[in-house]
Amino acid sequence: MSSTTHEAGRSDADNSDKVWALMKDVGICMLATRDGEEIRARPMGAYVRPEENAVYFFTDIRRHKDDEIARDPHVCLAFADSRGQTYVSLTGRAEVTYDLAKIKELWSTPAKAWWDSAEDPNIRLLKVTPHDAEYWDSPGTVVSYVKMAAAAVTNTRPALGENRKVAM
Repeated sequence: MSSTTHEAGRSDADNSDKVWALMKDVGICMLATRDGEEIRARPMGAYVRPEENAVYFFTDIRRHKDDEIARDPHVCLAFADSRGQTYVSLTGRAEVTYDLAKIKELWSTPAKAWWDSAEDPNIRLLKVTPHDAEYWDSPGTVVSYVKMAAAAVTNTRPALGENRKVAM
């Protein structure tokens, strides 16, 4: 990735770091996959690992996400914190693996709600390698509403925070 500087003074690396930080802060996302002609999305707990250029998810082979990804590995992750007015949309390629060492490394309390142990034979890891992302980060709901009201009165556009497209 290049380190060019954009109009807001933020480099590509800074924008990429911001995307990773926002995803980590939100934590839960909607994972969208293609199921034939249809697009399906479901909420998933994300294990965000910028140092590995990956976002991991636990999945269960009985739920058929692995079949969808085998047919079309292109996915979209949509992170949203509506209270904080922070959003990230990331596109990338997914792969399903059975890496017991990585499963044990990521094993946490939320996973225990779905499986008895990290050794459950139905657990798989879904690894998403990002291609690009777009983020929206505003100062919060109250401030945004005040800025929108002021813009409406003054017939201007509100400055509601940052919005960037980022090559990952």
